[in-house]
Amino acid sequence: MDYRIDDGHRSLMDKLGILTDAAKYDVACTSSGSDRRGDGKGVGNAISAGICHSFSGDGRCISLLKILFTNECIYDCKYCVNRRSNDVPRASFTPDEVCRLTIEFYRRNYIEGLFLSSGILYSPDYTMELLYATLYRLRREYRFQGYIHVKAIPGADPELVRRTGFLADRMSVNLELPTAEGLRRLAPNKHRKNILAPMRQIQTGITQNKQELAAYRNAPSFVPAGQSTQMIIGATPETDYQIMSVAQSLYDKFSLKRVFYSAFVAVNEDKELPALPGGPPLLREHRLYQADWLLRVYGFRAEELLDEKKPNFNVLLDPKADWALRHLECFPVEVCRADYQLLLRVPGIGVKSARRIVGARKNGPLRFEDLKKMGVVLKRALYFITCGGRMLYPVRLDEDSIARGLIGGQGKSRRERELEAGYLLGAEGVTYRQLSLFDDVNFGPERRSGNGMESGPGLRGYAGRNFYGNL
Repeated sequence: MDYRIDDGHRSLMDKLGILTDAAKYDVACTSSGSDRRGDGKGVGNAISAGICHSFSGDGRCISLLKILFTNECIYDCKYCVNRRSNDVPRASFTPDEVCRLTIEFYRRNYIEGLFLSSGILYSPDYTMELLYATLYRLRREYRFQGYIHVKAIPGADPELVRRTGFLADRMSVNLELPTAEGLRRLAPNKHRKNILAPMRQIQTGITQNKQELAAYRNAPSFVPAGQSTQMIIGATPETDYQIMSVAQSLYDKFSLKRVFYSAFVAVNEDKELPALPGGPPLLREHRLYQADWLLRVYGFRAEELLDEKKPNFNVLLDPKADWALRHLECFPVEVCRADYQLLLRVPGIGVKSARRIVGARKNGPLRFEDLKKMGVVLKRALYFITCGGRMLYPVRLDEDSIARGLIGGQGKSRRERELEAGYLLGAEGVTYRQLSLFDDVNFGPERRSGNGMESGPGLRGYAGRNFYGNL
């Protein structure tokens, strides 16, 4: 193939600066989920939890060499900084340049793998062939055995997607926006059918490959770490209920490993794009990630968390605590007898602590002191559990009084606290503010970095630590 790439003879470092910056809005980075030892003949390996996480000043995740192959694009999506009509510096790598960068960065211990996405250069087929050629050279010629996450290009030849899947650890196809109507408004060149087709192909390929691996141990692996997707939040008017329903459907129908949510950042001016005087909706994104964790790990369904009467998450309470407050008939739970799934629904009890409770109570009765040692967050759980038939101390099983205790309100009703935070239930314009690093209520003063986003530790820092462990 003759790779016709013309970027004005930019140096490799110039390209790297342009194309890493162009990739910063893609948040689909996570621990690898792929466990593969090197064979001693190549460079690197992949460990399932081995991709380390760091966080930039604007709260975005940096864990791999995350680059675009090119920021040239034939599409004109209204929300995208790389859209065709934008006057921005353009650059494109060659396959060999991506390979050299990956190997040299890996040898210096700067990275643990590669995250490769791309704008659409000339056509989906042309771009997908470039990505395939890059991965082929990296695996076969440079003998790189580390983690690779690559984007599949909607509309590309399925055979190119299939070949690439045998070279990558994880693949993803960006859903872009939650609904087909949103795509029609903001990305008229993209169609939901073209996006879902490679998702289905990858899912089918993974299923077939598992059968082949069971029958033939030496069969090549196809996307062993699974697939993921990403959608932009806040660019279109969908409710949290609609977004979580889409996520639930994707998990059910396509067996995705993760759905990523990216708070809309206004990088273009367009009458179709919303005004965001308060900046990107980072708190809303944070609540969606918490709810997504409940879907994937805690056994909740989207319709349990929200419905058409309550279409958006509470700004003051995490989704699990808010669900518990609306279902007080299920509480208090006796920790010495409740089954594992019921324990997972208690605020303050996470997956690890629930397992420890189930294991420890076989040896005798539990005390609140024991629960604390097991990792239960008693200041949250005390409203919803009994231990040996007794609560930690008497509390009123009343929604408003428990809410005040959970959010730290002193003499204020839940409605008053919501109004104070600027969250108007049922209003058209819901205002969100970024969480403090230390709690869900005491919002500190907003600080702005040079790119207009809120600086400081930010919400994504929680995702890389144990914040979700004891929801």
